[in-house]
Amino acid sequence: MQAYREEEAPIIESGDGFEVIDVAGRRYLDGTSSLWCNVHGHRVPAIDEAIRDQLNRIGHSTLLGLGSPPSIELARMLVERVPPGLTKVFYSDSGATAVEAALKIAVQSHRQKPGGGEDRTLFAAIGGGYHGDTLGAVSVGRVERFHSMYGGLLFPTIMLPCPSGYRLPEGHDAASWLAHCEAELERVVTEHRHELAALIIEPLVQGAAGIQVHPPGYLRKVREVTRRHGILLIADEVAVGFGRTGTLFACEQEQVEPDLLCLGKGISGGYLPLAATLCTDAIFENFLGPPEAGRTFYHGHTYTGNALGCAAAIASLQLFERNHVLENVNANAVLIERELAPLLSHPHVGQIRQRGILIGIELVQDRSTQLYFPSKLRMGHQVTLAARRRGAIIRPIGDVVTLIPAPAMPGDLVRRVCQTLLESIDEATRSA
Repeated sequence: MQAYREEEAPIIESGDGFEVIDVAGRRYLDGTSSLWCNVHGHRVPAIDEAIRDQLNRIGHSTLLGLGSPPSIELARMLVERVPPGLTKVFYSDSGATAVEAALKIAVQSHRQKPGGGEDRTLFAAIGGGYHGDTLGAVSVGRVERFHSMYGGLLFPTIMLPCPSGYRLPEGHDAASWLAHCEAELERVVTEHRHELAALIIEPLVQGAAGIQVHPPGYLRKVREVTRRHGILLIADEVAVGFGRTGTLFACEQEQVEPDLLCLGKGISGGYLPLAATLCTDAIFENFLGPPEAGRTFYHGHTYTGNALGCAAAIASLQLFERNHVLENVNANAVLIERELAPLLSHPHVGQIRQRGILIGIELVQDRSTQLYFPSKLRMGHQVTLAARRRGAIIRPIGDVVTLIPAPAMPGDLVRRVCQTLLESIDEATRSA
């Protein structure tokens, strides 16, 4: 915060396509897609028009006890596109609130099962995961750098070892570490099968952990183990959903059908705060009963299902098909891998991690020993500043530099931001 006050960060006033423009008129390629949420660029005519049209009707009306056409239409469109079995939609306004709703739904669903409820309040999660900054989300997604001081406020969660990583524990290679992680998954779920309400996971990629990409098959293994023991699976696709891994939803790539699915960020095309928690009919039915039975999900948000946000989301989903956005993502994934290939031998790049258009580049002082840079150098941030001088916005996670272009960004702009990133890493690490 102190450094921010001293560095004259750009004040963004407007946007144009895949660029943002500051108050001085300087233009920057949006290499973080406005914190991983922008999909089709800025000032997209179809989304702008959808919002204007809705604004001519009503900007917002509560969904508590009422309904609205855009929220109903969006719910239908989501159910048609998510993994099979997810048929009910609960709206909120951010990724964290979507996760909070999922956690509470899981606990209450167990307590209201037909034939006698179960008091399950324990959760399992993957170490290094991130699910938001509200207290429930932090409880199941603790990133030490962000959350260490809040430990006394959090509820207990069993943290499973993350199956990927640059620095593996001594005595392990990638294969043996994956075997260990899968064995721990089986052990923990078996041992706590009568206490666990759910296991929560970021499918395929743990974003805020530094773009940790899970080995193929791990997500499928998690689903098999949880299903066998009757444990609900919550898939947090807030960051990885809406095309960023190469399919509309990451779960599709391993044919996984979660019990609860959390969506946010790109759901509205990156325009307005909107989120959703989807669940199965089996879960939904545990909340049905006469009003006096009190089985309702007592949870709501003022701006739940906001009409403007839903209108933007409907237009965004239509653009996915109309503009062949997923095909663009997969073409750009290949392009990015090729453009960043020179970094594979860079003396200060330890590892490049990529799934679709989610990329993390781990900077190190010494490649051969995997030695960190001293934290006071803020090397990842130095890359950010160098990129900014070259007209691109990049955001690091510590010394992991992330590149997260918008799914619809054209290939020529993707190539340009990749070249800017190469030059910026060279400049920032040259004196190291």
